[in-house]
Amino acid sequence: QVQLVESGGGSVQTGGSLRLSCVASGDTYSTYCMGWFRQAPGKEREGVAAIYTGGGYTYYADSVKGRFTISQDNAKNTMYLQMNSLKPEDTARYYCAAAGTCVAAQWYLLSHRNFGYWGQGTRVTVSS
Repeated sequence: QVQLVESGGGSVQTGGSLRLSCVASGDTYSTYCMGWFRQAPGKEREGVAAIYTGGGYTYYADSVKGRFTISQDNAKNTMYLQMNSLKPEDTARYYCAAAGTCVAAQWYLLSHRNFGYWGQGTRVTVSS
């Protein structure tokens, strides 16, 4: 089992920045990919960014490419999402996820159906 705890959400104005953190505990050695997903009210959960920990490969949704950066600190069992140039459409609850079976491909890692471990989420609100 893997436990995930997110933090760092909050309210910012358009153009602002936030950094989300996700601390993993438990059987972290079994996680080969991790990702950030978000869900706005009335919308399906969507993949934002993911990292294939084996090779350090990163993947981004087109909507956040160039603005968000995913990274990890293995020594701290922590994954980050640096979010810059935030827009109102980025408003959502952001979830950290992990999986033990992964395919190093964007279509796979940005699909929430392929992740079995989830955090409770942290809310991000961007006002215009």
